[in-house]
Amino acid sequence: MTIWRSFLSPFALLAGLACVLSAGTTPIPNPKGLIPKGNCAVCGMYVANFPDWAAVVSFTDGTQAWFDGPKDLFTYLLDLKQYGAKRSPADISTIQVKDYYGLKHIDGQKAFYVIGSDVMGPMGKELVPFASEAGARDFLKDHRGQRLLPFHEISLATMKGLE
Repeated sequence: MTIWRSFLSPFALLAGLACVLSAGTTPIPNPKGLIPKGNCAVCGMYVANFPDWAAVVSFTDGTQAWFDGPKDLFTYLLDLKQYGAKRSPADISTIQVKDYYGLKHIDGQKAFYVIGSDVMGPMGKELVPFASEAGARDFLKDHRGQRLLPFHEISLATMKGLE
């Protein structure tokens, strides 16, 4: 019995410390793809209802803004003054979207996006993200997409076309 107490005590201490350190922050997306409970920072829809589309902006202070899809993520990023009034682009540490085929979170700034396809997202017409340009090109052909765009080419005009 004494052996178990000395064995478990350090683990209990570490577990308690981990809980204290993580209090008040949303966990960064993990390999299992768990989506936190909460609402989209733009439209208010429940993000966990759309796990295959969920996107997230992580900030340098450890907090996050979650979105039900890339369209709302870009709406947020392109109008940060409205949706994240106390934020600036310098506060952003990572942007993650879900690869359409792999369903894993990928770097949103390195992703390729297809617009104008026959695939609808949580809010209708959607920016469909891919980790590879080849995957995006295949999808573009298979789903009658209109254009393939890298992150930095997505603008307010792009978003207007999705309304």
